[in-house]
Parts: sequence; structure tokens; C-alpha cells
Amino acid sequence: MCLCYRSTVGTDQASIDTLRHEVREFLTAELDAGTFVPACDSWMSGFDPAFSARLGRHGWLGMTMPERYGGRGRSAVERFVITEELLAAGAPVAAHWIADRQMAPGILAHGTERQRQRYLPGICSGTTYFAIGMSEPDAGSDLASVRTRAVRTDDGSWRISGTKVWTTGAHVAHAMVLLARTDGTPADRQSGLSQLIVDLPHPDIEIRPLRSIDGGAHFNEVIFHDANVGTGALLGERGAGWKQVMSELAFERSGPERYLSTMPLLRAWADELRRVGASDEQRITLGTLTARAWALRRMSLQVAAELAEGGAPDVLAAMVKDIGSQFEGDVVEAIRSSSDTVARVSDANPFATLLATAMRHTPAFTLRGGTNEILRGIVARGMGLR
Repeated sequence: MCLCYRSTVGTDQASIDTLRHEVREFLTAELDAGTFVPACDSWMSGFDPAFSARLGRHGWLGMTMPERYGGRGRSAVERFVITEELLAAGAPVAAHWIADRQMAPGILAHGTERQRQRYLPGICSGTTYFAIGMSEPDAGSDLASVRTRAVRTDDGSWRISGTKVWTTGAHVAHAMVLLARTDGTPADRQSGLSQLIVDLPHPDIEIRPLRSIDGGAHFNEVIFHDANVGTGALLGERGAGWKQVMSELAFERSGPERYLSTMPLLRAWADELRRVGASDEQRITLGTLTARAWALRRMSLQVAAELAEGGAPDVLAAMVKDIGSQFEGDVVEAIRSSSDTVARVSDANPFATLLATAMRHTPAFTLRGGTNEILRGIVARGMGLR
């Protein structure tokens, strides 16, 4: 595969190709050493601190962060190269994923110098992990329906009460970026919301695991029992939380994880067909899925290019997430119905195990990061259709 955004982001093709080759060599060595087994949805459930630290030592985390904070000062497209290679290989990247994907850019853009110095070096080294405290019980995809409240006390610290839910990785995170109401009432919707950085664990913050159908517990319910988080917790401007969150969601919704979660399964099926032979129908199915993946990749790359230029491609990011999450599920269903392999969680055939794991993760694809219905509303408003 080649990238074609030289003039847009100022990165020459030779550098892109060299970087991609280096990452592939690294992944081949890791696979040969048996440090991981390719898995679908590895950015959600593949928690491996040692693997994340090795990526950090290679300089492949915090790619777009300034060097003074431990980053590499590279382009968004160069970061894209690394993330798509890791995802396509099914590498265990969940430990650092949220921190590197959107918390680092958010802290760089809105944080104080003290916050940058405190958190960014650890993110860039793959040793500091973050969770995102956005969704709340009974709110569905209505992100603005925030009832969690942060009150400024007399000594300048913040006291937080409320509950967040579906909080990925909170049980292993070193910190959480929380969206809370600091002013007004829930009826004010987007107004009066602020972001705060909350260090974890905390004696007054209860983290309860939420087990998914595969038995994993990477989601959590997080309950704040009047937790005091100190005077330096506010991230950015008080009352500007909604605007800050919207800018960060472009990073969350547009990345290659929005269509590559099931790419390890697609690659494994291609290898399986090469080994046992493919019918004409299977070849057509494989070709169709590959073409859709290529189109989504071009869309996601365009978002990376616009972010590199300082843009805010919210609408295109929502489109990538909507179409990409549908594609992820379609990959699983197409392969399940076209393959003669019976999906089993424990099987001597790695392909059967991979298929079974992917099937168990499929229900979450169109929910996390905003349901498809919400995303389509964002696209419609952005295009002036509503």
C-alpha cells in the first residue's frame, strides 16, 4: 500500500515507505518471538503494557507531539502509517491507545504547561494510560446530557460527584479526562461543561467492571463519591468543555481503528482461501470487502491530512466512523456466511478462534464512539440537511 499525501502534509513518500517497512519488520519479529497472537479489536481489549513500552522506545507513540515533551514532531500521516500497520496485524495496543490517540493532542492543545510536562512524556513513552469519562447512565448517545458535577471549593480544588459508564480501561488507567458540569444545570445542555484531568486510582472513585459477552471487562462504571481532585485538574477553559470534546472526537472517530478492527480476520481468511482454494463467490466477497476497506482508508487519510493542517474535519470524521463501523460488522458476517469454518472460541484452527472472537465483539462496533444514528445527525447538520 502507498500513501499519497506528500503535498498535503509535507512528508515525502520515501520516508513513508521506510517507516512502514520498519514497523512491519518489528511486527514480524514480535510475531516470530510469540509475544502476541493476532486478534480482532485489539485496540479495545489487547492490553499489553510491555508491548506499548516497546513501541514507545521505538519512538512510535506521541508521533505528532513536540520533541520537548518526548514526542517526535512528525506528521499525522506518519502516525497513521504506524497505527494502521499495528491494527492490521492485530497487535495488542489497548494500553496506550486512548492516551496516544486523543488525550495527548487534547492536553497539548488545551492543557497548562504543568499538565503537559506531567502527562505527555509518559504518553509518548507508552507508560501512561488514559480513560475518557464521557458517557453516563440513562443518557444513551446523548453526550450533552451530563449530570456529573464538579464544584470548585474554597481552597480552589474540585469536588466531583456522579457516574460515568462504558469507560474503557478505567481500571488500568493512570488518569481520566472527565467531562463534567461545572456551571448551570443539565437543562443547559452544552453550556457550563468543563473537562478535568483526574488521576487514578483515587480513594473516592469507585471503578466497577462491566463484563461483555466474551467475558472481558475492559468497560467500566466509574462512580465519583464527592472526590476531591486538586486545584490543577481543570483542562482548558472553564465552560469550554463541549467545544474541546468536539475537537477531540475527530481523532476518536476518524482513525483507522474505525474500519480495521476486523482486518486481522479478513487477512486470515485470505490466507485460508489461498491455502484451501476459493470459489468464485468467495473471491467476489473478498474483493468487495477489500475495495470497501480501501475506500474507507482514503477517507480516514483525508481526515489525518486535514488534522495535520490544523483543520476540524468533524463531519468527515463522523462519516468515517459511521461507514467504518458498518464495514467492520459486514466483514465478520460475510466471512461467517462464506466460510466453511465453524467459529469456536477454543479451536486448534486459529482462524476458527479468530472468527469466534470477532463475532463476539461485533455488537459494539456501531455503538462505541457514538451510535450510527447520532453520527448521521452530525453529518446531516454539517451538510445543511437539518
